[in-house]
Amino acid sequence: MIPVTKPFLPPMDEYMTQVKSIWDRQWLTNNGPLVNQFELKLKEFLDLNHFLFVSNGTLALQLVIKALDLKGEIITTPLSYVATTSSIVWENCIPVFADIDPNTLNIDPASIEKAITPNTSAIIATHVYGNPCNVDAIQAIATKHNLKVIYDAAHCFNTKYKGKSIFEYGDASTTSFHATKLFHTIEGGGIFTQCPELLKKIAFMRNFGHNGPENFQGLGINGKNCEFHAAMGLTNLNYISSILSKRKELYNFYTSKLENLNVSIPEILKGAEPNYAYYPIVFETEEKLLKSVEQLGLNWIYPRRYFYPPLSSLSYVLKGDTPIANSISTRVLCLPMYQDLTIEEANMACRILLRTQNN
Repeated sequence: MIPVTKPFLPPMDEYMTQVKSIWDRQWLTNNGPLVNQFELKLKEFLDLNHFLFVSNGTLALQLVIKALDLKGEIITTPLSYVATTSSIVWENCIPVFADIDPNTLNIDPASIEKAITPNTSAIIATHVYGNPCNVDAIQAIATKHNLKVIYDAAHCFNTKYKGKSIFEYGDASTTSFHATKLFHTIEGGGIFTQCPELLKKIAFMRNFGHNGPENFQGLGINGKNCEFHAAMGLTNLNYISSILSKRKELYNFYTSKLENLNVSIPEILKGAEPNYAYYPIVFETEEKLLKSVEQLGLNWIYPRRYFYPPLSSLSYVLKGDTPIANSISTRVLCLPMYQDLTIEEANMACRILLRTQNN
């Protein structure tokens, strides 16, 4: 079977060396030494000043929304994972959907501008498939209308724009270290910001608001992560160069083999260095997509419809006018992409796609 993704697992003995150190210390959670080491090592690798390791990517979004004290309407994209929209609703704000750019599949700045009302407090944009949004245009709109900007960068480990980590942009960026991601800590998430005061506020919030054992800085929640997850992150960091290299190799292979397939792939933002975390293809029609999915499945190959249905179709949101996203979501399919995927396996998927198109 060839699934859409598999988690990368480092050599077990290397991970168990870290686990033994946890056993020896008997310090399992509550900002332990491995959590601190992981935060330092990751900041060093990404060349960033501020980073907080939290329980997961969804909670990362919720903490940032809470810390920025956002109210009212938040403009966001309908083409993302459900956590993006659900986090807005969970924090008692109203998601307002802007349409996407048909070429990049990211939120369209012109559509953002049209969606702004006196009740708009922020923009939450997703860098879909590891491809950066037009961050310059979005920031210009936010500055003009005095709005906060949060980037859901769950797909964007090591993605860069203009030579800098994509995590540096906006008032804050969040990411996911879930097991399905290019880089993972089994479960986990991250918060990045250029604002030291915001980081300090969220650091208190992720630990119940504790400011010492008997004092509380303010309202908080349990957003911490533990030593075992930090141990996986530290071990996986040793292999990140080969992980990134393999993704790029597979991405380039798919691109060369599928050049005669009648599909499109997202246009990369000029000045960006993507991480090749996914390989999405957009079919002409949903019928052609479903036919390809069926044929791949008959051969035990299981791509996935990231992201379908569009988030504007959720039962607990206002629908919005997003015809491009509605159309793209029915026609976009992500092909298998993971460390252990062989070129031969990728080639088999390509041959089936090409054969299906010609039948």
